[in-house]
Amino acid sequence: MCSLKGGVGKTSVTLGLASAALELGLRTLVVDLDPQADCTLALGAGVDGQDDVAAVLDDPSAETMRRATVPSSWADDGLDVLVGSPRSVRHDRVDDAGAGLDGLRFALSWVSGYDLVLVDCPPSLGGLTRTGLVASDRAVIVTEPGLFSVMAVGRAMRTIDELRRGAAPSLQPLGVVVNRVRSRSVEQAFRLEELRTLYGPLVLAPQVPERAALQQAQGAAQPVHAWPGAAAAELSQVFEDLLERALRAPGAR
Repeated sequence: MCSLKGGVGKTSVTLGLASAALELGLRTLVVDLDPQADCTLALGAGVDGQDDVAAVLDDPSAETMRRATVPSSWADDGLDVLVGSPRSVRHDRVDDAGAGLDGLRFALSWVSGYDLVLVDCPPSLGGLTRTGLVASDRAVIVTEPGLFSVMAVGRAMRTIDELRRGAAPSLQPLGVVVNRVRSRSVEQAFRLEELRTLYGPLVLAPQVPERAALQQAQGAAQPVHAWPGAAAAELSQVFEDLLERALRAPGAR
Protein backbone atom coordinates (compact mmCIF):
# COMPACT_ATOMS: atom_id res chain seq x y z
CA MET A 1 0.00 0.00 0.00
CA CYS A 2 1.71 3.18 -1.11
CA SER A 3 1.07 6.85 -1.66
CA LEU A 4 3.40 9.72 -2.42
CA LYS A 5 1.16 12.25 -0.70
CA GLY A 6 0.44 12.24 3.01
CA GLY A 7 -3.06 12.51 4.38
CA VAL A 8 -4.89 10.48 1.71
CA GLY A 9 -5.75 7.66 4.12
CA LYS A 10 -3.26 5.02 3.00
CA THR A 11 -3.07 3.48 6.48
CA SER A 12 -6.86 3.61 6.80
CA VAL A 13 -7.20 1.60 3.59
CA THR A 14 -4.62 -0.91 4.83
CA LEU A 15 -6.59 -1.33 8.04
CA GLY A 16 -9.87 -1.65 6.14
CA LEU A 17 -8.43 -4.45 4.01
CA ALA A 18 -7.04 -6.14 7.13
CA SER A 19 -10.51 -5.98 8.66
CA ALA A 20 -12.02 -7.54 5.54
CA ALA A 21 -9.39 -10.28 5.51
CA LEU A 22 -10.12 -11.09 9.14
CA GLU A 23 -13.85 -11.22 8.40
CA LEU A 24 -13.20 -13.62 5.51
CA GLY A 25 -11.03 -15.89 7.63
CA LEU A 26 -7.74 -15.15 5.83
CA ARG A 27 -4.62 -15.45 7.94
CA THR A 28 -3.00 -12.06 7.45
CA LEU A 29 0.28 -10.32 8.27
CA VAL A 30 0.39 -6.52 8.26
CA VAL A 31 3.88 -5.09 7.78
CA ASP A 32 4.11 -1.57 9.23
CA LEU A 33 6.89 0.18 7.31
CA ASP A 34 5.72 3.70 8.11
CA PRO A 35 7.94 5.27 10.82
CA GLN A 36 4.79 6.81 12.33
CA ALA A 37 3.71 3.23 13.16
CA ASP A 38 0.00 4.13 13.00
CA CYS A 39 -0.94 0.65 11.78
CA THR A 40 0.73 -0.91 14.79
CA LEU A 41 -1.19 1.37 17.13
CA ALA A 42 -4.57 0.91 15.44
CA LEU A 43 -4.15 -2.87 15.32
CA GLY A 44 -3.58 -2.93 19.08
CA ALA A 45 -0.24 -4.67 18.74
CA GLY A 46 1.78 -4.82 21.94
CA VAL A 47 5.19 -3.22 21.45
CA ASP A 48 6.92 -3.71 24.79
CA GLY A 49 10.30 -5.39 24.80
CA GLN A 50 10.38 -7.05 21.39
CA ASP A 51 12.09 -6.28 18.10
CA ASP A 52 10.44 -4.24 15.35
CA VAL A 53 10.60 -3.73 11.61
CA ALA A 54 13.79 -1.66 11.96
CA ALA A 55 15.51 -4.63 13.60
CA VAL A 56 14.24 -6.87 10.80
CA LEU A 57 15.71 -4.56 8.16
CA ASP A 58 18.99 -4.53 10.11
CA ASP A 59 19.02 -8.32 10.36
CA PRO A 60 16.44 -10.04 8.09
CA SER A 61 16.65 -13.43 9.80
CA ALA A 62 14.00 -15.91 10.85
CA GLU A 63 14.65 -15.22 14.53
CA THR A 64 14.37 -11.45 14.17
CA MET A 65 11.15 -11.85 12.22
CA ARG A 66 9.76 -14.05 14.96
CA ARG A 67 10.61 -11.53 17.69
CA ALA A 68 9.23 -8.57 15.71
CA THR A 69 5.88 -10.16 14.80
CA VAL A 70 3.06 -9.93 17.33
CA PRO A 71 -0.68 -10.67 17.29
CA SER A 72 -3.23 -7.91 16.78
CA SER A 73 -5.75 -7.31 19.54
CA TRP A 74 -8.49 -7.38 16.90
CA ALA A 75 -8.80 -11.16 17.16
CA ASP A 76 -7.54 -14.13 19.15
CA ASP A 77 -5.95 -15.57 16.02
CA GLY A 78 -5.46 -14.88 12.35
CA LEU A 79 -4.05 -11.33 12.25
CA ASP A 80 -0.42 -10.50 13.06
CA VAL A 81 1.64 -7.33 12.84
CA LEU A 82 5.28 -6.81 11.95
CA VAL A 83 5.71 -3.98 14.44
CA GLY A 84 6.42 -0.50 13.12
CA SER A 85 8.91 1.86 14.70
CA PRO A 86 10.27 5.41 14.31
CA ARG A 87 13.67 3.73 14.16
CA SER A 88 12.87 2.46 10.68
CA VAL A 89 13.48 5.97 9.33
CA ARG A 90 17.21 5.21 9.19
CA HIS A 91 16.40 2.82 6.32
CA ASP A 92 14.61 5.51 4.30
CA ARG A 93 17.70 6.76 2.48
CA VAL A 94 17.71 6.01 -1.24
CA ASP A 95 20.86 4.33 -2.52
CA ASP A 96 21.53 4.97 -6.20
CA ALA A 97 22.71 1.38 -6.56
CA GLY A 98 19.57 0.02 -4.93
CA ALA A 99 21.56 -1.66 -2.15
CA GLY A 100 19.50 -3.08 0.71
CA LEU A 101 16.12 -2.89 -1.02
CA ASP A 102 15.66 -6.66 -0.84
CA GLY A 103 15.92 -6.85 2.98
CA LEU A 104 12.17 -7.12 3.62
CA ARG A 105 11.68 -9.53 0.73
CA PHE A 106 14.35 -11.79 2.22
CA ALA A 107 12.86 -11.48 5.72
CA LEU A 108 9.39 -12.45 4.47
CA SER A 109 10.84 -15.60 2.94
CA TRP A 110 11.19 -16.91 6.51
CA VAL A 111 7.47 -16.70 7.30
CA SER A 112 4.74 -19.11 6.26
CA GLY A 113 1.12 -19.85 7.02
CA TYR A 114 -0.30 -16.51 5.85
CA ASP A 115 -2.90 -16.16 3.12
CA LEU A 116 -2.21 -12.46 2.72
CA VAL A 117 0.57 -9.98 3.50
CA LEU A 118 -0.29 -6.27 3.53
CA VAL A 119 2.61 -3.80 3.52
CA ASP A 120 1.86 -0.25 4.69
CA CYS A 121 4.54 2.05 3.25
CA PRO A 122 5.29 5.64 4.29
CA PRO A 123 3.98 8.47 2.07
CA SER A 124 7.25 9.08 0.26
CA LEU A 125 9.51 7.77 -2.48
CA GLY A 126 12.32 6.91 -0.05
CA GLY A 127 14.08 3.68 0.70
CA LEU A 128 11.30 2.29 2.90
CA THR A 129 8.63 2.59 0.20
CA ARG A 130 10.96 1.06 -2.36
CA THR A 131 11.83 -1.75 0.06
CA GLY A 132 8.13 -2.44 0.58
CA LEU A 133 7.43 -2.48 -3.16
CA VAL A 134 10.36 -4.79 -3.87
CA ALA A 135 8.95 -7.23 -1.30
CA SER A 136 5.48 -7.18 -2.91
CA ASP A 137 3.91 -8.89 -5.87
CA ARG A 138 1.29 -6.20 -6.40
CA ALA A 139 1.27 -2.48 -5.64
CA VAL A 140 -1.84 -0.59 -4.56
CA ILE A 141 -1.68 3.18 -4.84
CA VAL A 142 -4.01 5.08 -2.51
CA THR A 143 -5.21 8.53 -3.44
CA GLU A 144 -8.10 10.90 -2.93
CA PRO A 145 -9.88 12.84 -5.69
CA GLY A 146 -7.92 16.09 -5.42
CA LEU A 147 -5.48 17.82 -7.78
CA PHE A 148 -2.24 17.20 -5.89
CA SER A 149 -3.19 13.63 -4.99
CA VAL A 150 -3.93 12.81 -8.64
CA MET A 151 -0.51 14.19 -9.62
CA ALA A 152 1.12 11.98 -6.97
CA VAL A 153 -0.43 8.87 -8.57
CA GLY A 154 1.61 9.52 -11.71
CA ARG A 155 4.84 9.72 -9.71
CA ALA A 156 3.99 6.48 -7.92
CA MET A 157 3.30 4.74 -11.23
CA ARG A 158 6.64 5.87 -12.58
CA THR A 159 8.41 4.55 -9.47
CA ILE A 160 6.71 1.16 -9.85
CA ASP A 161 7.77 1.04 -13.50
CA GLU A 162 11.34 1.95 -12.53
CA LEU A 163 11.46 -0.86 -9.96
CA ARG A 164 10.01 -3.34 -12.45
CA ARG A 165 12.93 -2.58 -14.75
CA GLY A 166 15.40 -3.15 -11.92
CA ALA A 167 15.09 -4.52 -8.41
CA ALA A 168 11.52 -5.88 -8.67
CA PRO A 169 10.88 -7.40 -12.13
CA SER A 170 7.79 -9.32 -10.90
CA LEU A 171 6.08 -6.27 -9.35
CA GLN A 172 2.79 -5.27 -10.97
CA PRO A 173 0.47 -2.33 -10.24
CA LEU A 174 -2.74 -3.82 -8.87
CA GLY A 175 -4.50 -0.48 -9.17
CA VAL A 176 -5.52 2.81 -7.60
CA VAL A 177 -7.84 2.91 -4.58
CA VAL A 178 -9.67 6.23 -4.41
CA ASN A 179 -10.36 7.11 -0.78
CA ARG A 180 -12.47 9.74 1.00
CA VAL A 181 -14.92 10.20 -1.84
CA ARG A 182 -17.79 12.66 -1.33
CA SER A 183 -20.57 11.87 -3.78
CA ARG A 184 -21.88 15.45 -4.00
CA SER A 185 -18.54 17.14 -4.70
CA VAL A 186 -18.31 18.52 -8.25
CA GLU A 187 -14.53 18.95 -7.93
CA GLN A 188 -14.10 15.35 -6.78
CA ALA A 189 -16.27 14.09 -9.64
CA PHE A 190 -14.00 15.94 -12.08
CA ARG A 191 -10.86 14.43 -10.50
CA LEU A 192 -12.37 10.93 -10.53
CA GLU A 193 -13.06 11.26 -14.24
CA GLU A 194 -9.51 12.52 -14.73
CA LEU A 195 -8.15 9.44 -12.95
CA ARG A 196 -10.30 7.13 -15.09
CA THR A 197 -9.10 8.87 -18.25
CA LEU A 198 -5.45 8.53 -17.23
CA TYR A 199 -5.48 5.01 -15.76
CA GLY A 200 -8.61 3.29 -17.05
CA PRO A 201 -9.24 -0.10 -15.41
CA LEU A 202 -6.43 0.49 -12.92
CA VAL A 203 -8.83 2.76 -11.01
CA LEU A 204 -10.37 0.17 -8.71
CA ALA A 205 -14.04 -0.05 -7.87
CA PRO A 206 -15.69 0.57 -5.54
CA GLN A 207 -14.25 3.82 -4.26
CA VAL A 208 -14.06 4.32 -0.50
CA PRO A 209 -16.62 6.89 0.68
CA GLU A 210 -15.73 9.45 3.32
CA ARG A 211 -17.35 8.22 6.53
CA ALA A 212 -16.51 9.12 10.12
CA ALA A 213 -17.09 5.50 11.13
CA LEU A 214 -13.73 4.50 9.66
CA GLN A 215 -11.75 6.93 11.84
CA GLN A 216 -13.92 6.09 14.85
CA ALA A 217 -13.23 2.37 14.56
CA GLN A 218 -9.51 2.92 14.09
CA GLY A 219 -9.37 5.34 17.02
CA ALA A 220 -10.89 2.62 19.18
CA ALA A 221 -8.39 0.03 17.81
CA GLN A 222 -11.22 -2.04 16.37
CA PRO A 223 -11.87 -3.45 12.89
CA VAL A 224 -14.47 -1.53 10.90
CA HIS A 225 -16.43 -4.79 10.56
CA ALA A 226 -16.98 -4.74 14.33
CA TRP A 227 -18.11 -1.09 14.46
CA PRO A 228 -21.86 -0.48 14.75
CA GLY A 229 -24.00 1.45 12.32
CA ALA A 230 -24.96 1.64 8.67
CA ALA A 231 -21.87 3.65 7.67
CA ALA A 232 -19.53 1.00 9.07
CA ALA A 233 -21.52 -1.72 7.29
CA GLU A 234 -21.21 0.20 4.02
CA LEU A 235 -17.44 0.56 4.46
CA SER A 236 -17.09 -3.11 5.39
CA GLN A 237 -18.69 -4.14 2.11
CA VAL A 238 -16.47 -1.74 0.16
CA PHE A 239 -13.31 -3.23 1.66
CA GLU A 240 -14.52 -6.78 1.08
CA ASP A 241 -15.12 -5.94 -2.58
CA LEU A 242 -11.68 -4.34 -2.91
CA LEU A 243 -10.01 -7.30 -1.22
CA GLU A 244 -11.80 -9.72 -3.54
CA ARG A 245 -10.46 -7.74 -6.50
CA ALA A 246 -6.94 -7.90 -5.05
CA LEU A 247 -7.11 -11.63 -4.44
CA ARG A 248 -8.14 -12.26 -8.03
CA ALA A 249 -4.73 -10.98 -9.16
CA PRO A 250 -2.40 -13.96 -9.72
CA GLY A 251 0.26 -14.25 -7.04
CA ALA A 252 -1.04 -11.24 -5.10
CA ARG A 253 0.54 -10.55 -1.71
